[in-house]
Amino acid sequence: LVQFIYLFSKVSGCSIVPSSALFQKELTSKKRDEFEDILEERRLSSDLRYAMKCYTPVIYKGLSPCKPNAIKSVVLQSEQVQYVIKQLAKEMGESPDIIQEEAMEILDEMGHSMQLGTVRFFAFTLSKIFKQLFQRVCVNEEGMQRLQHAIREHPVVLLPSHRSYVDFLMLSYLLYTYDLALPVIAAGIDFLGMKIVGELLRRAGAFFMRRSFGGNRLYWAVFAEYVKTMLRNGYAPIEFFLEGTRSRTAKTLTPKFGLLSIVMEPFFKREVFDTYLVPISISYERILEESLYAYELLGVPKPKESTSGLLKARRILSDNFGTIHIYVGQPVSLRTLASGRINLCPYNLVPRHLPQKPTEDIQEFVSDVAYKMELLQIENMVLSPWVLVAAVLLQNLPAMDFELLIEKTVWLKGLTQTFGGFIEWPGMH
Repeated sequence: LVQFIYLFSKVSGCSIVPSSALFQKELTSKKRDEFEDILEERRLSSDLRYAMKCYTPVIYKGLSPCKPNAIKSVVLQSEQVQYVIKQLAKEMGESPDIIQEEAMEILDEMGHSMQLGTVRFFAFTLSKIFKQLFQRVCVNEEGMQRLQHAIREHPVVLLPSHRSYVDFLMLSYLLYTYDLALPVIAAGIDFLGMKIVGELLRRAGAFFMRRSFGGNRLYWAVFAEYVKTMLRNGYAPIEFFLEGTRSRTAKTLTPKFGLLSIVMEPFFKREVFDTYLVPISISYERILEESLYAYELLGVPKPKESTSGLLKARRILSDNFGTIHIYVGQPVSLRTLASGRINLCPYNLVPRHLPQKPTEDIQEFVSDVAYKMELLQIENMVLSPWVLVAAVLLQNLPAMDFELLIEKTVWLKGLTQTFGGFIEWPGMH
C-alpha cells in the first residue's frame, strides 16, 4: 500500500492527502495497544526458573485437558470417520477392520503428543536463542488479555501471519510466557523428515498434514475430524497459517481455504455456540531466512528441511536480527460474521455425520472471512524505517541523493501515519 501510494504520487506529480481533515484525524488518532518487551525480564532472571515455573493455563470453560491418545480414540470412533470407513470398505470390497487400521496409521502420523516436559525444554532453549538473536520481542499486552478471555469463553483459532519458521515457535513461547494454553499447530509433513526435531515438535503440540490429499477420502475424513474434535473440546487453541507457506517477499500471500473451512464447520452444524478467530501480526526487523529467500527468489530450489541443515544454520546466532513486534488482534466472532448472511437450516436437514459439499454461499463466506483476517493482519503490521527507505529507493533507481532520500523517507513516514500505518521509528517508543 505504501509503495502504491508513493508510486502514484510520483507518476501523477500530485500530493496524495486525505480530502477530509476529519478523515485524517480519524486515522491518525486510531488507538494502538502499547507494546511490552517480553525479553527484558528474561535478561534479568534465570531461564531455568522460567522454564520450570508453575504452568497452569486458563482453558475453555474449565474443561480438563484431553490426552492426545484419547483424542485419537474419539476421532476413530466418531460417526463421521466410521461412515467413511464403511463406505470405502463397501466400495473396495475389503474388511472395515483393514480400513480402520489404515485410519489409525493416518492418526499416528498426523497426531500431536504434547508433553509438558518437552514444552519446558523448548521454553528454556528458545529463551536462550531469542535473547541471542533479537534485541527485543514486543507484544501488545492488551491483546494477550483479550486472548485469555476468548480462550476461556469459546473455542479459539489463532491465525498468525507467516514470514518465518520462527512464527510458530515464537507464538508458543509467548503463550507459555503469559500462562495461556499452548496451541496445537498445523505443520507440514516435511518436518517429520527432520530426525529428533520432528518428534520434538510433535511433543510441543504440532500435528502434521500432507501437502496434498490427492483425493484420499479417508485421509480427508480423518484429518478433518481430528481438527474438529480438538476444536469442539476447546482444550487448546488451534493454530494455522492462512497463507499456507512462508511469504518470501514479506507481502501477504493469497489465503488457502481448506483448514478455515474445517474449523468453521462445527459452528455451521451447531456443535459449538461460537468460534473466535484471532488475527495475529508478526513483524520482523530482519527475517532469519533472508539470505535463503534471496536465493529462492533468484530461482535456487528450496532446500529440504533437515536436522543437519538446522545445525548448519547455528552460525546465525552471532548475528543481530533486531526487534520483533507481535500484535494479537481483536478476537473476531464467527457467529457475528455469519449473522444475517449464512442460513444454517440446510445443515439441520442432514445428519451431522454425513459429508456435505459446501454451498456456494458458504464457499463465498469462507473466502471473505479469509481475506478479512489477512487484512486485519496487514493492518497491524509494524513498519520499520528500512521498509520506507526501500520503498523510496525502489522508485528512484539506480541512485538518488542522500539528502533527498532522507526527505522523501520522512515524507513517506508522515503519509503512512496519516493513512493509519503502524510505524516503529527511533525515539517513538
